[in-house]
Amino acid sequence: MKIVTAVVKPFKLDEVKTAVKDVGITGMTVTQARGFGHAGGHIEIYRGKEYEFDFVDKIRVEIICTDELVDTLIDAIVQAARTDTIGDGVAWVTDIEHVVRIRTNERGPSAL
Repeated sequence: MKIVTAVVKPFKLDEVKTAVKDVGITGMTVTQARGFGHAGGHIEIYRGKEYEFDFVDKIRVEIICTDELVDTLIDAIVQAARTDTIGDGVAWVTDIEHVVRIRTNERGPSAL
């Protein structure tokens, strides 16, 4: 099993959610995130003084899936989140050693 984590622009969340559902994934975790990368930040002027905002608002999406779905899921997320502009985000895959569904105590892939 794997966990696919993607950091995307906030206005792309609905498209990512739809793409994930279309792949057959039934659950995901979404959190607000702030960070910077190639896009950097921006400068604003408030009352005549410049303020640099290094961190940009993003959405972090985490999805657990079977090994077989990883490539399809990544492709779906990338296609849904891409705007072809700087700051589109990043996605990565991490191994998961063990999963337990708390309500039923199911373990492994059946817990997904």
